[in-house]
Amino acid sequence: MEENVKKELDTIKEMVLRWRESYLGWATSDGGNDYLIEEFSEEISTHVSPLVRRLFETNHLSLYEHHEFMESCYNQLNELRDLIKEKEAETQQPKRGVHA
Repeated sequence: MEENVKKELDTIKEMVLRWRESYLGWATSDGGNDYLIEEFSEEISTHVSPLVRRLFETNHLSLYEHHEFMESCYNQLNELRDLIKEKEAETQQPKRGVHA
C-alpha cells in the first residue's frame, strides 16, 4: 500500500474514532440510546464507505484491504454499543456509601 493511501486511511480511522467518542458523549444514562448507534452507522455508510470503495476501485486498495478497513470501522459500532451499555449500567447500580 502506498504511503499516501496509508495516511488517508489513518486520517479516516481517526475521524471514525472521534465520531464514536462524540456519540458516546451524547448517550444518556437513562437508556434510549439506540438511535446513536444507528446514526453512527449511517455516518460510516454515507461518508467513509464511498471513500474507501473509491480507493479500491482505483486500485489503491486490494479487496482484502478494503474489507479489512471497513470491518474495523464497523467494529466501532460494537465498541460504541458496549460503551453505552456500560454507561447505562453504571448509573443503574445502587450507590454504596453512607445510609441516611
